[in-house]
Amino acid sequence: MADFFWFSDAQWARIEPFLPTDVRGKPRVDDRRVLSGIVHALRCGGRWADCADVYGPKKTLYNRFVRWSERGIWEGIFSALAGAAEAPDRLFIDSSCIKVHRCAGGGKGGPWLMIGRTKGGRNTKLHAVCDEKGRPCVLLLTPGNVHDCKVAQLCIEAMPPSAELVADKGYDSQALREWLVERGTEPVIPPRKNRKIQYDYDRAIYRQRNVIERMFCRFKDWRRIATRFDRNVRNFMSAVSLAAAVIWWL
Repeated sequence: MADFFWFSDAQWARIEPFLPTDVRGKPRVDDRRVLSGIVHALRCGGRWADCADVYGPKKTLYNRFVRWSERGIWEGIFSALAGAAEAPDRLFIDSSCIKVHRCAGGGKGGPWLMIGRTKGGRNTKLHAVCDEKGRPCVLLLTPGNVHDCKVAQLCIEAMPPSAELVADKGYDSQALREWLVERGTEPVIPPRKNRKIQYDYDRAIYRQRNVIERMFCRFKDWRRIATRFDRNVRNFMSAVSLAAAVIWWL
């Protein structure tokens, strides 16, 4: 049993209030066992059909994950847990490309599949805003060929204004800098070398940017996050949200 994931009593006490209660007809089977099985499947990256028998029927795990994904339950759990924390004074923003497995292709929806072709092949890009402890506060998926600056403002707007925003050279945009200053946030963003105006930035604060790099590394310890197997982007976003909730907010 030591090799399987199980929610501890403390973790379950935090997550249980956010589970849906509008049960119709036959009562749900043991929520704690089913959700533990879903987390185990996402961490190990195997097929749903290969889930361990200790978690009950494999079809139950898959159906619960997909149906709650359609209802936005998993994203709601992440938002509720992350939103309960105090607004941080310093935010970090970055993105990471996630390789798309061949089984995730072929779905209907065109750009809404969030799959883009890059030099490294087909990718989905995970954009994130995290706090000083490396805990993700905002998560967003785009096709892999979408530039970071195009969605930076959308991600940052989801949080209250912070004193500082730390980002790498990929976010060196005049428009973004001006918008942050108007918002009351100091941009800690190094300028690109080919800029005529070399903006000054706090190098001591910038050295802390590794927290978001470590955050992405911990995300990709989960096999179903490191590689996208889900054809449905809603299911993949649900996997990302559940991973974030379990790793950092429980």
